[in-house]
Amino acid sequence: MDYKHIQLEWKADAQGTIEGYGAVFDNVDLGGDIVARGAFSQSLRSGRRIKMLFNHCPDDVIGVWDEVSEDGTGLRVKGRIVTQVQQGRDVHELAKAGALDGLSIGYQTKTAQDRNGVRVITEADLWEVSVVTFPMNELARIDAVKAADLSRPELERLLTLRAGLSRSVARGLLAGGFDGIKGMRGAADGADEELLALLRKRASL
Repeated sequence: MDYKHIQLEWKADAQGTIEGYGAVFDNVDLGGDIVARGAFSQSLRSGRRIKMLFNHCPDDVIGVWDEVSEDGTGLRVKGRIVTQVQQGRDVHELAKAGALDGLSIGYQTKTAQDRNGVRVITEADLWEVSVVTFPMNELARIDAVKAADLSRPELERLLTLRAGLSRSVARGLLAGGFDGIKGMRGAADGADEELLALLRKRASL
């Protein structure tokens, strides 16, 4: 199975409802691929239930995708994070805080074409759409999230326990995103390596 990550244009509410794009058509992502318009149409017609996972882990089902469809922009998804389970609560709170903002699709390529060295995926079987730590495609982003009622220490705990970051990197991330990590005295190089290691770990799932 292949994975394709994008930065998520995401709307979430207190009940756990989220919506955004799992894939954006006709855009070269960081992996050098393009998803063509209509690539998922045949798969969606099969009626298979698309799973909502966290970081592509089959043991971490975090909710339900109620609507999965193609429009002029890409693969549009809308669903509900199940906040009655711990993993769902953690993901939802991190998303509301802005610490998680990526989606990634799990799929199997059926047909593809080469266009000047770029792989154009023309048909793919879609299996799941995950909320992920690191996205690959930055066309879509979170644009509205209801404010979280969490303290900074609670968010720091979620980043260390769930995302696997060290306490210092988690604090820097909460203080100012990646720029906040870069600003940590004497820690920038180590933080870069830590984030890269986490990215490689997630990519291997």
